[in-house]
Amino acid sequence: MKFYDTYDFTGIGYEKLFHHQNWRVAILNYIEELELDKLFYVEAHSLTDEVFVLLSGTCHMFFAEVDNARIKDITCISLEPNKVYKIPMGVYHTHTLSMDAKLLIVEEENTCYDNSPRVYMTDDEKNMMIQKYKEQFR
Repeated sequence: MKFYDTYDFTGIGYEKLFHHQNWRVAILNYIEELELDKLFYVEAHSLTDEVFVLLSGTCHMFFAEVDNARIKDITCISLEPNKVYKIPMGVYHTHTLSMDAKLLIVEEENTCYDNSPRVYMTDDEKNMMIQKYKEQFR
């Protein structure tokens, strides 16, 4: 008799590990496109909350106040390892990861581009995000 299943992902980027009913569990590891200078949009999920748990490394999460498809302000935090962070649906966010980062993500299985609107940053908005990052973390 098998009592449990185990899952792991050591590759680059995002990998869905499994889903059960409506929920998906995934791992996100470092990927170059999530470096601070390569971030160019924030997204929100229209149908689900999203849960993040930092397992190792560093993750900085950025939250954007959006009005009329423009970013008015950005708040950034550093995730603490082994704490559960629930991002409510409709909250615009993005994140950056250190090269040794491993992030557990739980979200509804139907989360996709079709129900996750994006706001693409202008140069001024991106500069605001980078400036806030530097003020808080450097």
